Parts: sequence; structure tokens; C-alpha cells
Amino acid sequence: MDKKEIEEQVIESYQNDEKMMILIYAQWCINNDLHPNVLYEQAYPAQLRNNTLAETMELTVSKKESEDIDDQTVLQVLQLFGNDDLAFIVQGEIEKREKKS
Repeated sequence: MDKKEIEEQVIESYQNDEKMMILIYAQWCINNDLHPNVLYEQAYPAQLRNNTLAETMELTVSKKESEDIDDQTVLQVLQLFGNDDLAFIVQGEIEKREKKS
């Protein structure tokens, strides 16, 4: 492999991992009766529509079909990819849910 091929492979791997992070986030939202786009817009109001999030929504399943996604898992995955603002919004939703319980 030459340098260009390695760089392309690294970029592709990162993009795949990023899509997995978005899928985890989106499915967690669905599992908790939240809309992923609404929370995303709260975290990043100046950004235009997130096309990757829109594409990833097609891969989500209903709450009944999904495995449980732990709150800490979604927070850690978001923070791993530098989505601290979104993690902050998600944490707020977790706290709201816990107060209702």
C-alpha cells in the first residue's frame, strides 16, 4: 500500500466509525421517545441539516425491535467523536427522564 491508499483507508474507517456513532445516538433517541434531529438542532443550532444523520435514520428500528442502549454508552460515544455539545443535550434529557421516575 502506498501512502495515498493508507490515507484513504484511514479516512474511510473514520467515516464508518462516525456513522456507527450516529446510529447509536439515533437509536438511543428512538428508544427514549426523543427525536434525533430535534436534539441535534438544539446542540448545533447554526449548522445546516446533517445529511449523515438523515441517512442513518433509515437504519434505525422501532423501539420494540431495538436492543437497549445504555445512557453512558451513548454519552461516551458522542464524546469520543468530539460531540460534546450533543452529549450535553443528551445528558439533560437523561436527567429529565430520571426526575420523572
